[in-house]
Amino acid sequence: MPDNRLTKGGLTIGEVSDRTGLAPSAIRFYEDQQLVFPLRNAGGQRRFDRSDIRRLSFVMIAQGLGFTLPEIRSALQGLPEGRTPTKRDWERISTRFRRDLDARIARMTALRDKLDGCIGCGCLSLKTCALYNPQDRARSRGTGPRYLLGDRPSDL
Repeated sequence: MPDNRLTKGGLTIGEVSDRTGLAPSAIRFYEDQQLVFPLRNAGGQRRFDRSDIRRLSFVMIAQGLGFTLPEIRSALQGLPEGRTPTKRDWERISTRFRRDLDARIARMTALRDKLDGCIGCGCLSLKTCALYNPQDRARSRGTGPRYLLGDRPSDL
């Protein structure tokens, strides 16, 4: 028995490309990354659900926000296949992404606020800054810009 999605006709890769603005090669890449799952008709041509337009749009938005393809794939695994996701389906995903985005915003705000002080100083080197990091004490906490990553001089 043929899949119901094929009997409805499905969308060609060109139609999905026109609707999403993605090149067909990008759509095939996202298929390879298991983000969409088109069916094949008798001639071997891909046929996409209309819901794949939303999935691909979500992928583009999520990538623009800095999420990795594995993170996006994990989130999309919670969506149903073979039917258009409901508002509730998308709310489950958005709740998870909202928590992550809130944490990223907090980290970036803290970085921005701390970075202003470093740029104002002019030395741009926590290793040689006698005010923030005498004798390179921050090195004992690990590599990288320790104070910009959240360590405080009082922690040392």
